[in-house]
Amino acid sequence: MRSDVDCDVLVIGGGPAGTTAATMLARKGWKVVLLEKDRHPRFHIGESLLPCNLPIFEQLGVLDKVRELGVLKLGADFPAHDGSYQTIYFRHALGTTPGHAWQVKREEFDHMLFEHARTNGVDAREQVKVVAAEVNGIDSVRATAHDTEGNQIALSARYLVDASGRDTFLGSKMKIKRKNARHQSAAIFAHFRNVDYRAGEDAGNVSIYRFEHGWCWFIPLRDGLMSVGCVCAPGYLKQRKGDNSRFLMTTLELMPEAWRRMQSAQMSGEVHVTGNYSYACSRMAGSGWILTGDAWAFVDPVFSSGVYLAMDSAARAADVIDASLREPMREAALQKQLTRRMEKGVRVFSWFIYRFNSAVMRQLFAQPRNNFRILDGVTSMLAGDVFDSRPVMLRVYLFRMIYTISSLLAPGRWLSELGLRRRAARSEFSADTTPVDPV
Repeated sequence: MRSDVDCDVLVIGGGPAGTTAATMLARKGWKVVLLEKDRHPRFHIGESLLPCNLPIFEQLGVLDKVRELGVLKLGADFPAHDGSYQTIYFRHALGTTPGHAWQVKREEFDHMLFEHARTNGVDAREQVKVVAAEVNGIDSVRATAHDTEGNQIALSARYLVDASGRDTFLGSKMKIKRKNARHQSAAIFAHFRNVDYRAGEDAGNVSIYRFEHGWCWFIPLRDGLMSVGCVCAPGYLKQRKGDNSRFLMTTLELMPEAWRRMQSAQMSGEVHVTGNYSYACSRMAGSGWILTGDAWAFVDPVFSSGVYLAMDSAARAADVIDASLREPMREAALQKQLTRRMEKGVRVFSWFIYRFNSAVMRQLFAQPRNNFRILDGVTSMLAGDVFDSRPVMLRVYLFRMIYTISSLLAPGRWLSELGLRRRAARSEFSADTTPVDPV
């Protein structure tokens, strides 16, 4: 059987980026069709949100719903050499950045956003997979999708939003997806019960532990769950043989501070493994189409930036699309502005991510100084303020200067670490389980 569907905007992907774009466009009066290939709720990693997500939640009208689903997150913990923790609290961020965020189960969070899109007038359909699309400018989008019963849906739209995440639907079709030449990593992760929490107000913080081959996260979730995962150099993860759960636990043993929290832990569910996931598309938009979130680019989950960048790019893409449909002559300029903005934010995060596991960065995070409020500026960056604040960017650049000077004082170590990063970036790795989006 075949059905024909006409709409103003077709959105591929029902995650945070797709639902954000769809909801905001529907509120602007456009007829929006949102297609998700899976059924909600479905497992997803990337449970740690950033304070800069909160204004977007308010704009969408879901702030109270997120609060109900989440565990309060006041900051991020980094272990110090003496067994204590260096905690970066978001309340110390510059400007008006909110002083907290939440940790959420992504299956609940994504499901809530999907249903919220429906209540806002979006024609949101699950278990419908787009298999082909052709875009020849505004008012000229044609796509074909199939449902689980094999029925074909022919879609016509004025605009196309690719929010397909790591599927990178358009990026792959157009052959514009590029492996990140400067950074590659792979991850192994699972949910656990009976993991020790940090004490007091730090109980909901994300904790980050580092080891020779990478780093790991501890993310507290509702109902006594803890998301625990290790992001590793691909070469290290290639060493695993057989039991993935044993390999994960063996990796955690390499981090004494992390391992102490796992003594009574019990795994809940299966272990997931994902291969290299650092990439970017060479273009973010064109006439009649735009990429949002991971469909455009992803670097690494170390600073929990994925969901924020996805929702921020989607919200701003909705503005671009609304204006372009009303005044097509503005489309190219608006797309260019959005691309420049998103590239700037990704560059800020990427600089830190590429160097996160270096000895210099470890030292600077373990013994931070707040001269000229540089630490507060870095805190703002960790909260997601990477676009518009000159005071924040000034302090981020000052931090980078300190890092550079510290590296030059130990050139042999710096060159060695640079070589390790470049070798890891050239590594190839294929997971033996279905990859999942790490953001």
